[in-house]
Parts: sequence; C-alpha cells; structure tokens
Amino acid sequence: MRKVFQEELKSVHDELVEIAQLVAAALDKAVESFQNADVDLAQEVIAEDARIDFRQTALDERAIDILALQGPVASDLRTLVGSLRMSASLERMGDLARHIAQLARLRYPESAVPAPLTRTFERMAELDKQIIAHVAELLATHDLSLVAKIQGDNADIDDLHASVFRTIADPSWTGSPALAVDAALASRYFERFADHGVSVARKVSYLVTGEWDGDMTSN
Repeated sequence: MRKVFQEELKSVHDELVEIAQLVAAALDKAVESFQNADVDLAQEVIAEDARIDFRQTALDERAIDILALQGPVASDLRTLVGSLRMSASLERMGDLARHIAQLARLRYPESAVPAPLTRTFERMAELDKQIIAHVAELLATHDLSLVAKIQGDNADIDDLHASVFRTIADPSWTGSPALAVDAALASRYFERFADHGVSVARKVSYLVTGEWDGDMTSN
C-alpha cells in the first residue's frame, strides 16, 4: 500500500511540473501576440487556457482523493496541501497569460504596447519567462538555488511595474487614455504573474526545508 501511495504522490508532483510547462508555453505565445499584434496567436492562448484549468482541476481532485483515502502522515499531508495551493497559483498564472493575449486581441490590428514602453514590456516579458522556466525546474528538481533567482527577477519586475505608472502619469505622456489603460493593465498582469511564481517558489522551499521563508504567507 505504501508503494502505491508513493506512486500517487509522484503523479501529483509530475502533474504540477506539466502544468508549469503548459503555463510557460502559454506565456510565450501570449507575449508574442502582445508584442506583434498577432490576433490568431492571441486566440490560441485564450482557447488553450481551458486545458490548464482542466489539468489543475484534475490534479486537485486526485490530491483530495489521496487525502481522503490514504490518511497521509504529516510530511505527506504537507506535500499534498502544498500541491493544492501551488496548482492554484499555476492556474492563475495561466489566466494572466490569457489576459495578456486578450489585450492583444482587443486592440488588434493596432498594438496594445505604447511605443515609449516597448523596451519596458520586452524586459518584463523576458523576466516572466525566466521565472516560469525556473518554477518548472524548481518543481521538477527541488533545487532551492532557483528560489533566489525567482525572487530577484520578481524584484526587477516590481521596479519596471512602478516605472510604467510613472511614465503614464508624467505630464509628458502623449498617449491616448486607452493606451494608458492598456499599459497599466499589461504591467499589472506581468507583475502578478511574477508574484505567483514567487508564491510557488516559497511553497517548494517550505516543503523541502519545513521552514517558512519570511513573508511567504502573504502570497
């Protein structure tokens, strides 16, 4: 019975990794659609988000079944509860990738990226891609050196997010109100994507070490 239980735990672990990989693919496509006003690719991201939602629901149901039927000990209970919380963060990251694609679709054939902020959004996208790649690797390997990298990238995104609001609030801003709204929304989506990546990283750290990392409970 213990062998079966361990196999079930591994299946939950493997599913988390696969969901993270799906989120990474969604973000790649969403960023491309956002930067290039590619409405077909944007629609693809929007449609495929249901796949991430389905995988998250299936993982949660499996974890709940294990909780109900196997009576896990404390360490395994922590793993299962952590998996439920991490799957929710990954699902939300998928939603945020969809929101970015929806902005691209909304403004098509125009670009949703204001010209003065092109480089800022390129950098935010690069950092988010790094974060989800590190999250997937962290989930697969439990290499805690990745946690600091994720947190560092998140700090850089926070700075960029603040700079977007300074730009659109500056008297020299000449963009339309619609572009200002697009910029604020897009920046928020990229920033929240990173926050959820940090949340997953901190939960993995807790599962490995048994210790909370600072203000981990805030994410």
